[in-house]
Amino acid sequence: MNKFYITLLFAFFLVVIDSIGQEAVAPAIKWYSFEDGVAAVQKTKKKMFVDVYTDWCGWCKKMDASTFQDPDVVKYMNDHFVAVKLDAEQDKEILFNGYTYKLLPSTRKGTHELALSLLKGNASYPSFVFMDQDLKRIRISPGFKQAPQFLNELKFAKEEAYRKLPYEAYASAGGQ
Repeated sequence: MNKFYITLLFAFFLVVIDSIGQEAVAPAIKWYSFEDGVAAVQKTKKKMFVDVYTDWCGWCKKMDASTFQDPDVVKYMNDHFVAVKLDAEQDKEILFNGYTYKLLPSTRKGTHELALSLLKGNASYPSFVFMDQDLKRIRISPGFKQAPQFLNELKFAKEEAYRKLPYEAYASAGGQ
């Protein structure tokens, strides 16, 4: 009788272990470094989305855990944008448009010149920079966003509605 229970228990663990290995992996945003993102934009002619963050930023982590996990956001981002993560406090030099951007020392870890340039000097996190296919800034969007609002901002950039009206008018018209 004991052999029966041991065999049954062993079979149960095999089934559990097998089912754990077969869990579906949720789709995720394909993130690039800034340099690789620039190369991808030049190759694909997609627009670029830059998430400017720091490792101490709580709202940045909340974006990563919620909005950037939303299936609609993931699909839209991957289909229409080259998504870049830019740590605003990294110490790596980045060459962009003929200029080498570096970390500027400050009271904390410092602030990267590229982050400051993209954000027009307003170092606020999280901040998102939408860029066109020619790597020209479309708009800066600071602060945490829930998935529906964020998806609306992605559509505003992708549909080039910014050529006709400011985002606030686009959003108040229901994203039309």
